[in-house]
Amino acid sequence: MSALPTRRDETWRYSDLEAVASVWPLEAPKVIEVAAGESITRVIVQDAPTDAVAIHDYRVILHPRATATLHVLNTGGKLGRVAIDVTCHAGAHFELGAAMLGAGEQTLEIVTTLNHVAPNATSNQTVRSVLGGHATGSYLGKVAVARDAQKTDASQSVKAMLLTRTATANAKPELEIFADDVKCAHGATVGELDKAGLFYLGSRGLPPAEAKALLLRAFIGSVFDGIADDAEREAVEAAAQAALERMLNSSLSHREREGGRPAQPGGKGEGERA
Repeated sequence: MSALPTRRDETWRYSDLEAVASVWPLEAPKVIEVAAGESITRVIVQDAPTDAVAIHDYRVILHPRATATLHVLNTGGKLGRVAIDVTCHAGAHFELGAAMLGAGEQTLEIVTTLNHVAPNATSNQTVRSVLGGHATGSYLGKVAVARDAQKTDASQSVKAMLLTRTATANAKPELEIFADDVKCAHGATVGELDKAGLFYLGSRGLPPAEAKALLLRAFIGSVFDGIADDAEREAVEAAAQAALERMLNSSLSHREREGGRPAQPGGKGEGERA
């Protein structure tokens, strides 16, 4: 794309376009190409300073029977955007586990395009967001199944947790299917912390802040379960934990300023450090 995006560009409709303009034009996408029958895992941590604009594009090409697993933690920047374009050839598999953790005035985005171009390929995307303050978190994910891509199996699971009534979660999973023998599913939900769960943990003597942190860790934890390297997984989980603690402190201050009103569900419907 050579021209600046506008609100008419579907994948940029919720973005901070003023921030985008400040870093335009963007760098070319990083290419991850996996040879036939091979398998790779990548961990991407986007934790830019809070006043930065961080936009990272990836292009993943999976040759026949190849597998790629990406784990993404998107938590930094005034605007933090991770875009992933994947092409799955015959029998390939793509797995995404991603978390967005935002507070203050942050805009965080994960944008994916899954191109199933040949038969028997599979993909699974799991995205979890925790948002506080006036943060906006958006997931836009398109799965495109070509006419010849029979026996495709693709799924998207998108869930967001709002810590304040002024945070916004946008989820737009999309299916574009031209084959007739496929299995494709998606689901998206937005909610708040489980009051019954908080009450139970409180009855067991856990302070409110610790109870919230425990529930939030459980909420996002599954997206990092597949990281085989213990040190790498622990580093990502520690970064996520630190971000959650900052968010909880920020959300507490925000609610005090807002007069103590609770959050409302809804809103607009190898390791690598990015």
